[in-house]
Amino acid sequence: MLKKRIIPCLDVRNGRVTKGVKFKNNIDLGDPVEMAVRYSDGGADELVFYDITASAERRPIDIGMVAAVAESVRIPFAVGGGIGCVADMERAILAGAEKVSVNSLAVRNPSIIAEGARAFGSQCIVLGMDPVKSGKTPSGYEITTRGFREATGIDAIEWAKRAEGLGAGEIVVNSVDADGTRAGFELEITGAIARSVGVPVVASGGAGKPADFAEAFREASADAAIVAGMIHSGEWTIAQIKKELAEAGIPVRTTW
Repeated sequence: MLKKRIIPCLDVRNGRVTKGVKFKNNIDLGDPVEMAVRYSDGGADELVFYDITASAERRPIDIGMVAAVAESVRIPFAVGGGIGCVADMERAILAGAEKVSVNSLAVRNPSIIAEGARAFGSQCIVLGMDPVKSGKTPSGYEITTRGFREATGIDAIEWAKRAEGLGAGEIVVNSVDADGTRAGFELEITGAIARSVGVPVVASGGAGKPADFAEAFREASADAAIVAGMIHSGEWTIAQIKKELAEAGIPVRTTW
């Protein structure tokens, strides 16, 4: 079995890492490059950075931050937010990002997934999605965009399958309902998407303890899981999370 990945997420606003609950009430946590180095040295398998207001503000991603992170860490990382076209993807990749995540842009212009996959390979193109529970779609989960600001009426599972067909190489399922709550990942929609596509699926939103990761891997068949608040707070380290997962029989890359 492939080793499961633990991926710290750093939401960046105005050059600083921030964290909120359900996309609200964000607080300042520190410098993204310093935090990237700490998590890289601490055993992270990958990193992901979201320029969380870039899409809402309709501006490009902070390429300076991308380059600074690339110079400072030796593990893969993905970036998202403010990606408006293939040229933006190219700038991010040339600055050092291994993957580019598209979310709101892909909903508005699905062909960007195919264009990016043709230009850089599917392994570079990540679909980020922000589903919320809804009675308006067959799966019971509706895609939202622009940081949960806009409902789309799009069914989450159908969107995942379409994105895979267009060339997305990975799908991050970030539950709006679970985001920042530390009450556990949203297993239902994560598992449903993992069973519906053939590309890696990443669970995101709600991690509060190592057992939450074990559930995401075992019950929802996630290939990786994103962590934020529980390590940003200092309550847990990546090494501690991985050690508990290894003891529970979950295959992870060990760092001790």
